[in-house]
Amino acid sequence: MADPESKEVEMYQEKEKAVAEADKTEAEAGKNQVEAEEEEEKGDRPVRVYADGIYDLFHFGHARSLEQAKKAFPNTFLLVGCCSDEVTHKYKGKTVMTETERYESLRHCKYADASGAGNDVYEFVKAIGKFKETKRTEGISTSDLIMRIVKDYNQYVMRNLARGYTRKDLGVSYMKEKRLRVNMEFEKLYDKVKQQQEKVGKKLGLLHDEWVENADRWVAGFLEKFEEGCHQMGTVIKERIQESLLKGQPRGFSLLQYEDDE
Repeated sequence: MADPESKEVEMYQEKEKAVAEADKTEAEAGKNQVEAEEEEEKGDRPVRVYADGIYDLFHFGHARSLEQAKKAFPNTFLLVGCCSDEVTHKYKGKTVMTETERYESLRHCKYADASGAGNDVYEFVKAIGKFKETKRTEGISTSDLIMRIVKDYNQYVMRNLARGYTRKDLGVSYMKEKRLRVNMEFEKLYDKVKQQQEKVGKKLGLLHDEWVENADRWVAGFLEKFEEGCHQMGTVIKERIQESLLKGQPRGFSLLQYEDDE
């Protein structure tokens, strides 16, 4: 039968051995964690970054925000989330593009390594202190693009009507379609009149330049012809008067003749 004291000693030794192995394992785990953090700081390991949004009418402002997220670390794997139609329409309002179209726009962005639909994850990301805000690009937004479309709504409808779309495709009434088509004809007429005015103005401009260049010569020629005509007319009048006087004078009477050099 084993000695109880020796058995107790053996159990104590096994316990000490287990504690030593646990300490060793913990130390190795801590070392591995430090090495992993050092490698991450060096950029050897990819840093997973998540960004999300609605991305309706995807434009260069969206692309720049994703570029900032992609370049936040030396080696970044950027995962981009996109809010679904259900969530967006509930909290933000109706979108121009469907969720599938918005997903595809993100998928073709060169800064996104992966994309897809998902819920908001910012709450727990902020809680662990790993939330990084990107700067908004001034001068461009989806709301601005929509406002441009609304402002020039009639122009876009007229353009699409001219391309063959029907009023039902564009969601306009019968009367509005007719009114827009009349406006289209008026604009065509206005363009034709404007082009004709430009042609006439150009022609008149050439005539004006020609008149300015030749005005002196034309005036001198006119005066010369006028003086010559006046001189000839004066000579004829004098001859007629002399003939009349000669016919009416008595025989033997002579009229003094004179010459006028003028």
